[in-house]
Parts: sequence; C-alpha cells; structure tokens
Amino acid sequence: MPKYIYTALDVENKKVIDSVDARDEDDFRKLMRTRGIYPTKFKVVFEKQQSYRMRANEVAEFCRQLSGMLSSGITAVRAMEIIKERDYKPRHKAVYIKMHRDIQQGMAMSDAMRLHGNSFPELLINMFASGESSGRLENVTERMAIHYDKEHRLNGKIKSAMRYPKILGGATAIVVLIIFTLVLPSFFDMLEDFDLPLITRAVIAMSDFLIARWWLILIFVLCMIVLVQTLMSVEKVALAIDRTKLRLPVVGKLVKIIYTARFSRTLSSLYSSGVPMIRALEITGTIVMNKYIENQFPELLKDIRNGEQLSDSVRKIIGFDNKLANTILIGEESGRLDTMLVSTADSFEYEAEEATTAMVALSEPIMIAVMGVVIMVVLLSVMLPMASIYENF
Repeated sequence: MPKYIYTALDVENKKVIDSVDARDEDDFRKLMRTRGIYPTKFKVVFEKQQSYRMRANEVAEFCRQLSGMLSSGITAVRAMEIIKERDYKPRHKAVYIKMHRDIQQGMAMSDAMRLHGNSFPELLINMFASGESSGRLENVTERMAIHYDKEHRLNGKIKSAMRYPKILGGATAIVVLIIFTLVLPSFFDMLEDFDLPLITRAVIAMSDFLIARWWLILIFVLCMIVLVQTLMSVEKVALAIDRTKLRLPVVGKLVKIIYTARFSRTLSSLYSSGVPMIRALEITGTIVMNKYIENQFPELLKDIRNGEQLSDSVRKIIGFDNKLANTILIGEESGRLDTMLVSTADSFEYEAEEATTAMVALSEPIMIAVMGVVIMVVLLSVMLPMASIYENF
C-alpha cells in the first residue's frame, strides 16, 4: 500500500509533518478529514517489495494474456484473478497474487506493478500508466507483448550465438589442463638428464606450477572476478569500458547496431502509445545498457526542449548507427514519425541479428587460432628435445 508523506495544518493551525498508509488519494483525504487535519502538500512513496524478476518471455506472456482478456471486456481485477490462478512457479505466482490484492484495493495496475520491486521492467510500468491515463490499456498490452517477444528472441539469439565460443573456450582450457598436469609430466621425467631448449624448460616450469600451486591460480581467478565486479560498479570505470566497446575495430560497429535496435524499438513502443517525446526519451535512455550512451541523453533532452529536431539531436549521440538519424528525419518531414520509428526498429532488429551472427563468425577463428598456438607450443616443447636426442645418438 502506498505511503503518503504530508505537511498539514491541524485545528489549532499548527504545522504537522507525518505519513500515513492509504489505498489512493481519496482514501488519504478521507483519513485526513477523520483526523481533523488539512494537508497543504503531500507526496506518494511506494515501498517496493523484493520480488521475482520476470524475464522478457514471461513479461510477453503476461501482456498477451492481459491483452486478450481486456479486449474481451473483462475488468483488470477479474483478469488478474484469472492469471494468478494459473500454474506458475511459486515465486512467479506470488507476484500476481500480490498484484491482484493491490488492484482489488483500488490501486491502478501500473502502481501495483511498481510496488513489487524489480519484478516488472520500468518501461512496462510507464507504458501501463500511459495506457491507463488514455483509456487504451488493452492496446498497450498488445504492443508490449510484441515488444518483449522481439526482445526475448534477440536476447536468445545473442545467448545462442555466444554459446559456441564459450564451449570452445572451456574445452580448450580443459584440454590444456589435462596435457600440462597428466600427459607432459610423465614424458618430461625421461628428459631430466638432458640439456633442454628454453621452450621445453618453460613448459616444464608451467606444468610443475599447475600441479604444485593450482590453488594459487584458483585464488587469482576468484580475486580477478571480484576485482572486475567491483570495478564495474565504479561509474568512471563502467563509462570507460562502455566507451571502449564502441571504438573497437569491427566489434564496435556490431555493438552499435545492437544498441540502436534496442533504442529504436523502445522509443517506437513508447511514442506510438501516446507517451510524450521528452518522457519517452527519458525512459529510453535508461534501457540502452551502455553508460557512455546514457550519459549523452541529458544533452539530447536539453536540445529537444530547446526546439531542436529529434533527428538532429540523435545525430549527435556517439554510439548509434548513422542510419537512425536519417530515417527519423524522413519521418519528421513526412509527418509519420511513429510509423517510421516502428519501421526503423524492425530494420535494426534484423541488422542486430545479423550483427550477432557476424560477431560469432569473428570469434570462431580467434578461438581456433588460440588453440592452435597452445598446441604448437606443446608440440615444440616435446619435439625439439626429441630431435636433439636423436641427433646425439
């Protein structure tokens, strides 16, 4: 239930600052009259609960069910009652049960969603609020179902595409460990009395270290993981890393397309649902998932407020594909910006899928080259002393 923090005057005209829990503003004012005090100003604070964070496909399913029922004339309360009765995971179901209870008490659906921690994306909550205020909630839910379906497919393609490099990298690490700790030591024992080349001595030293000091390597890896996580939480470091991603050769161009696709889809969903452009850009700036790009949005918003065209402002953003500004300009000139944004989003999502495939195609030869170097080093460390022994005999 929302908490209302208020400043008021009592019957003796004394200033009172306090807070009270109330279902909505009408309930809050009724409580104030009951207490005999008159609020001069107040603000609503939603106390978020820690809840199960819903994935994109789960959000899409929720929106799809809600859209179908709302379009059929079923009320939001009844729709949530039906949804919460379905067979879900316990943590998943708990979110819907709490939402149904809050809506029964007269709370708007967007406010009920906002209460439950990070269960629902901020974009979805703002879209629902817009749909409630315009009376087009069923249209918003349908559009959001499509939006999160596409997001889920894109995320799935990225994860699927990165699976092969991860498997190849893991296999390489396992093979190297087996060779250095099990295979090579038994062979090198036979070469103790010979003058060995530098590369062989280096491989022997590495093998001995892995066998005798493996725990140091484990500690080092764990420390590096903690260090990276700590550094990533530092604003300046995260900013520098995100900026570097955009400047990398080949990879930089690919990630730009992915960021542009994410921006286009979110902005088109918000703007097409009637959300004002300024508010739509404020929300969109937080979901690009690149700190360097996000930090450029205040300047973009300032330009828009000063009357600059969206296409000109977007063109200044370092990190978006140049095609974005050009297509927005066409939409502005034709007076069909909402249609052009949807078309642009579809186009960039297709390019993002192609970019993901290209990134994997780029990573495969790199991984194979690394594995080849490791194998070459092992072979040289074995073959050079063997050749030397044969020459002496």
